[in-house]
Amino acid sequence: MNERQSNLLRDRIEDEIVTGAYHPGDRLDEASLATRFGVSRTPIREALQQLAVAGLVEVRRHRGAIVSAPDPKRLIDMFEMMAEIEAICGKLAARRLLPEDERALTEALEACRRASEQADPDVYYYENERFHRAIYAASGNPFLAEQAHALHRRLAPFRRLQLRVRNRVAASQAEHEAIVAALLGGKGQLAAQRLHAHIAVQGERFADLIASLNRSSAA
Repeated sequence: MNERQSNLLRDRIEDEIVTGAYHPGDRLDEASLATRFGVSRTPIREALQQLAVAGLVEVRRHRGAIVSAPDPKRLIDMFEMMAEIEAICGKLAARRLLPEDERALTEALEACRRASEQADPDVYYYENERFHRAIYAASGNPFLAEQAHALHRRLAPFRRLQLRVRNRVAASQAEHEAIVAALLGGKGQLAAQRLHAHIAVQGERFADLIASLNRSSAA
């Protein structure tokens, strides 16, 4: 199986779900999707399994894959864990930052800045992904980075959707600037606090995310 192919298919289907092209309860037929994308059913099946892990799809016996609405409680639990993991990555990175890590961080920050000026949340999202991966790598703990990558992937559709909330991209970039300042200054605790606040979705931010999900479902 071509992993890259199934990942690309996952991203395509994921985007259609979060933007409302598919609604909760819609059936995702493997054969139809395979024909549409010009591939075999195997990478489609793998893509749907990945979407099931993220909670966007439910695989039901005799019905196949069904688009599902994410459970708000599970979402906030996942973001809570992601905030803790990223905070740990930041704390370690501030202590262990190597010259190559510093270059990767500053380059990723600049790429995010350029993307934020385009006012396109999806363009910004992919640079944002690169930025966070640079922090994971800078932690100097491959196992921790692996866990951060895995949870980041599970939350990807919701992190991307959250960026579509008005003014969120500009706020995110300002938070990135503050995080990098703490990392380059070797201030581990401050970096951890800023990363935690950057990721956690509580109060108004969580309400905005749920509202965006509901609007996409009703589109």
